[in-house]
Amino acid sequence: MRTFELPPATVEAFQRDGAICIRQLFSADEVGLLELGIEHNLAHPSERAKVASQPDDPGWFFEDFCNWQENSAYRRFIFESRVGHVAAQLMGSEHVRLYHDHLLVKEPNTRQRTPWHQDQPYYNVEGQQNCSMWMPVDPVARESTLEFIAGSHQGPWLMPRTFMDNQAKWFPEGSLADLPDIEADRAAWSILGWDLQPGDAVFFHMLTLHAAGGVGGDRRRRAFSLRFLGEDMRHTPRPWRTSPEFPGLSEQLPAGAPLQHELFPQIWPRQQA
Repeated sequence: MRTFELPPATVEAFQRDGAICIRQLFSADEVGLLELGIEHNLAHPSERAKVASQPDDPGWFFEDFCNWQENSAYRRFIFESRVGHVAAQLMGSEHVRLYHDHLLVKEPNTRQRTPWHQDQPYYNVEGQQNCSMWMPVDPVARESTLEFIAGSHQGPWLMPRTFMDNQAKWFPEGSLADLPDIEADRAAWSILGWDLQPGDAVFFHMLTLHAAGGVGGDRRRRAFSLRFLGEDMRHTPRPWRTSPEFPGLSEQLPAGAPLQHELFPQIWPRQQA
């Protein structure tokens, strides 16, 4: 795995805002490798794949999860690129484990928005040392990119809901505060977002509130995301199905344990075979 030293100001911005953009972090060859992996994933979706747009949507929003073990292009990117070293610096962690990969494709004319949400409440992990990477292999206009509420990674946890019908299927209704209506008064919030080119990537904390728009008629938005775990992250089994789900993990890894499991390989520093 390659190294890449971040300027201190970049790390400080991530710690302060919970989201940053790093321009041209990845080479054209690395972007091409991911594009091959994405097209293979689209042609061979896993049993975890889902369509996240309505049947009457003129476009198509497709998601899939946890395919790194079967997808050789994903594996090469995860284990050979500089992404692990970048994640370590942003999280302030000596070691980095992969939590999971996530493919998100919005085909032209997809009007389905990705609503405002935090990721961590959907997961079976807790802790502060975490981050996600989101990178496109297509140019992404500002109106279609990920947006973030600066500082929202400081909490609180907010109610996770299903994207298409707004149902609380994780934490019991009323146990967490609901998200504020950010779209009703966008000027009241410090909203971060960047138009992106292939090779650019955004990194964000799992608690940072984020959302994304649909895509126009001439745009395809293929994006690949990775979730990373630092040293303070712990397994937190839930009595409900998490997203993604890790069947049988609670029988193998006790509550409160570090995520030292073959499903979550250490990618920084790279362990020798």
